[in-house]
Amino acid sequence: MSAREQILGRLRQRKAAVPASEQPDFSVLTRRQWSAGERLDLFRQQIESVHGEVMRVPREDWLTPLVGWLQQREISTLLAPRQHEVGQTLRAGWTAATGNKGPELRAYDRPIEAWKPELFSEVDAALTSTLGGIAETGSLVLWPDADQPRLMSLVPPIHIAVLDADRIYSNWLELLREQDWAAGMPANALLISGPSKTADIEQTLAYGVHGPAELLVLVRQ
Repeated sequence: MSAREQILGRLRQRKAAVPASEQPDFSVLTRRQWSAGERLDLFRQQIESVHGEVMRVPREDWLTPLVGWLQQREISTLLAPRQHEVGQTLRAGWTAATGNKGPELRAYDRPIEAWKPELFSEVDAALTSTLGGIAETGSLVLWPDADQPRLMSLVPPIHIAVLDADRIYSNWLELLREQDWAAGMPANALLISGPSKTADIEQTLAYGVHGPAELLVLVRQ
């Protein structure tokens, strides 16, 4: 008998000696299901508790409040996707929304080696889509791809994420089930819970050291 078989045999013997009522329960823990309004409120509270910002915007016209926010911050360069719906909507209505006075739109359309200095030094903010949000932890779920690489949410000083209100889930398990991740998980899922932050040995927080110092979530309702 191998060492592996001996170990498994001892574990089975110990389990058999413990009454069923006293055996550990490894079933998935489920929590109460919040209403849509409760999920949105909790998500906003969690994001704002870590210095993020949530802006509720109309689904039909989310460009107008976005442009106002960008102009107020004097953002000169915005990185946005070309192929995803949020990028197409933004580009189609950009001139009308900005009156040719808005930030310059750019796309991640070159290998990183070809424009690394520009990406790291000249892009003020980046806008990405999201797969959903998690109310329990105040987390955004992104699925990076060639149109929206991971660096878009990591390099620019400001990250703007577009999130549909009906895609805010109570918890991580609910998101996995509702979106049927068991049928095909993304190769590179990304969870974001607030701006980038780190702390020294005295636990003094600093924002933006390893990523965006600001996070704006546009919740389309």
